[in-house]
Amino acid sequence: MTQLFGKFSLALLLSMTALAFYGLMGFSASKGNSGADWSLLHDSYFWSILGFSLKQAGLSAILSVVLAWPIARALYYSPWLPFRSGFLSLCLLCFIMPTLVLITGLVVLLGRSGLLVSGWVEGWNLYGLHGILIAHVFLNMPFAVRVLYQQMNNIPDTSWKLAGQLKFTPLQRLRWVEWASLKATFLRLFGFIAVLCFNSFAVVLALGGGPQATTLEVAVFQALKYDFNIPEALALAWIQFAITGLLYVMVSRWGSVNWLSAETSVRQWLPKPSALVSVFNAVLYTLVWCILLMPLLALIPGIAEMNWQKFNWQSVLLPTLTTLVVGVMSASIALVVAYGVLIPLRQSAIRGQHKLQLLHEWLGMHTLLAPAMVLSVGLYVYFLPRIDLDAWGMLFVVLLNAAVIVPFAAQHLRPRLLQFDQQYYRLADSLKLTGWARLKVELPWLKGTLLFSFSLVLLFAMGDVAIFSIFGDEDWMTLPWLIYRFAGTYRMAEASLASAILLLICAIIVLYFERSRRHAGN
Repeated sequence: MTQLFGKFSLALLLSMTALAFYGLMGFSASKGNSGADWSLLHDSYFWSILGFSLKQAGLSAILSVVLAWPIARALYYSPWLPFRSGFLSLCLLCFIMPTLVLITGLVVLLGRSGLLVSGWVEGWNLYGLHGILIAHVFLNMPFAVRVLYQQMNNIPDTSWKLAGQLKFTPLQRLRWVEWASLKATFLRLFGFIAVLCFNSFAVVLALGGGPQATTLEVAVFQALKYDFNIPEALALAWIQFAITGLLYVMVSRWGSVNWLSAETSVRQWLPKPSALVSVFNAVLYTLVWCILLMPLLALIPGIAEMNWQKFNWQSVLLPTLTTLVVGVMSASIALVVAYGVLIPLRQSAIRGQHKLQLLHEWLGMHTLLAPAMVLSVGLYVYFLPRIDLDAWGMLFVVLLNAAVIVPFAAQHLRPRLLQFDQQYYRLADSLKLTGWARLKVELPWLKGTLLFSFSLVLLFAMGDVAIFSIFGDEDWMTLPWLIYRFAGTYRMAEASLASAILLLICAIIVLYFERSRRHAGN
């Protein structure tokens, strides 16, 4: 029964992707086309899109990692800094909060009449490559800080003691102790952030500013939404799917990044920085606090401009409830499916079939690589003549959201399940525990991890825009789509209020997540 559920979960994910591409190819064939329009490969505009996609992804990853290193060092070498736990929680919130909340804050701060540029900077324009880089760095640099700080905590005390006995200078400690511990993490971190930025959609769509700043994902959206050019969209989707898959395989071979582990290490010995370095760390730490909080606090002036007497609270309360319901349902389904897709992977790991394990991992994570816009439109085209999508559209919003966030749930559950197999597989197998009996043993072991994973994927599910834009119902609008509608009509006060509500919900979930994580670590 357990193996059957694992195969069913994997088949469910693969069938959704297969139906999406079949829907696109079938629609093209019905219109007299042969499928993907590969003549794009001879178009200079395509190569400019591909070049910009790789350029912005590479620059975003480099800037995020390089800027995160000194911040992580400040946290590590200056444990006396106040509110460090709060800072790490803020870093997590910045990484996983809905993108449109950040974009609203950045427009209020750095838009044409933004609080920081109005009357101060002439000719400033937020839109373009620099705007995309600002948003990507704000989202991913805090993530890199958590990863590097966690890795530095893993440096053993014996390394520092040996460096002290050998009278290493600060530069030698940096080279032989710190860099030796972090160099592999830098490579994995760069690759992971580059993949995220290569697949970025909302940031580029909102801040691209024109055809000169377009990525493959946005080009797919434009080909489908504005031109309804299915062959062109299909070709772009296959190319993005192939490139992202190649990048993912490369990053997977480099290893995974650790950014959610509890801070359990107790450091008995640590090099004492000089007074100048301590001052620098304190100034940098304070500056980064301010930078991370500014786009979030920028929502307050917009809210202050609200006309509360004429404002219809129901226009925000109903989308808030819809967002929570869709998020909870999607996160619950994603956890169940993620557990299922990990069953074949675990069996391959137990048998020592590493290549098959890598294949199962890729199959379970492939929805992270397939453009969400392509999956949505493909399924929409396939089911349009078969069922009433006006009546069942929100169901597809829930199911597709769940499919897209399965990789995040699986990545979080995988280490805990593999640890269970290493310690208890032989015992469970000797007792012939299968099906529900096996699940009853695993659930207490997974309880804490399941709660953490649910909180994480719930945050991702609540931030969806792309899927709702295809299947969503205006009568059941979600908060991110409401923010998009408000911002699109220049109602920045209402957009700020909706963003603040969504941000508050995300902050409560993050605080619960962090408190549970520290409790589990203790």
